[in-house]
Amino acid sequence: MKRLTISFFLTMMGLVSLIGLSANSAQAAELPYLMIMGEDNDRDAIPRDSRVFRRVLNELADAMNADGFDVYDETAVSLDDYAQGRSRRSDAELIDIARSVKRPPIDVVVLFEVYASAERLDYTTKVRTRLSGRLLDVHSGRRLGNFEVSSPRNFRAPVNCNRECILETVGNNARLLARDVADVLVQKLGDEVDYGYDDRDDYDDRDGYDKGSTKDMARRRGNDGCRGRVQDVFLNFQNFTEQEMLDMEDVILAKFSCYVDHRPAASHGRTHEYVYKTRLHTGKMKRNLIRALEYLGMSGRVKYQGKEFTVSKVNKRRSRYYQDGAKW
Repeated sequence: MKRLTISFFLTMMGLVSLIGLSANSAQAAELPYLMIMGEDNDRDAIPRDSRVFRRVLNELADAMNADGFDVYDETAVSLDDYAQGRSRRSDAELIDIARSVKRPPIDVVVLFEVYASAERLDYTTKVRTRLSGRLLDVHSGRRLGNFEVSSPRNFRAPVNCNRECILETVGNNARLLARDVADVLVQKLGDEVDYGYDDRDDYDDRDGYDKGSTKDMARRRGNDGCRGRVQDVFLNFQNFTEQEMLDMEDVILAKFSCYVDHRPAASHGRTHEYVYKTRLHTGKMKRNLIRALEYLGMSGRVKYQGKEFTVSKVNKRRSRYYQDGAKW
């Protein structure tokens, strides 16, 4: 009976270890929150209050939502703080709105434009439609891709097609183009989100520190099973001396998983700013920073908004009174 109990205990411990290893070997990818916005600042583009514009927007949103991406409606998430129904908006206004939305925080915006023209001939009406735009990371400003699709030459309308007829023809054509654009967007975003690092062929000397640079070792150690798009995270450290920042960098390189790269952006006295590239989930990034403070024996606070983290170290009063020995 005693042997049976011991065997059962060892078996359960083995299962727990396997579960822990499998959980550590696959980091969950952070899916970006998307918002689709129309660029209609160009007077030749179709305005956002047009039925053609709405058909394109709905087609893009439906296709990306069906592929597993979280797409949020601009009106719904900006209803309380922004004027609605505006058209002919500039790029600066669109990006500012996307960055300002915090519930939920928008990561990537799909900016698109629709152009259309009609040429009346004696025997038919030629309708041309073009759809163009780009993917933009609203936090870093990094372009994730561009797209442009034009209608084929065989789009035709009746010779006596009036304005209502033209709008319906352009809407039908634009909707078909939106499907093609959605396929391209899904592929581009899918490559960003599903991309991962496979280090099975990399040499990883976990006990030796003389094999390659610190950054190379951090990449090899921290990317086991990491999947997801590379995100630019901005780290601000306050009340840190130069030596304390060196210690913090060593902890980040040695302990943080899904590391890609980092570089200093600015340093002023005891304030240091870094651009940190990672595939790590935002929630785990905050936990890691808190644990880094605990690991270094520092008191501090971590707060973040969007992709910007601020780590404030709480300095303790230094004692300048020394006791050289007991005196009468």
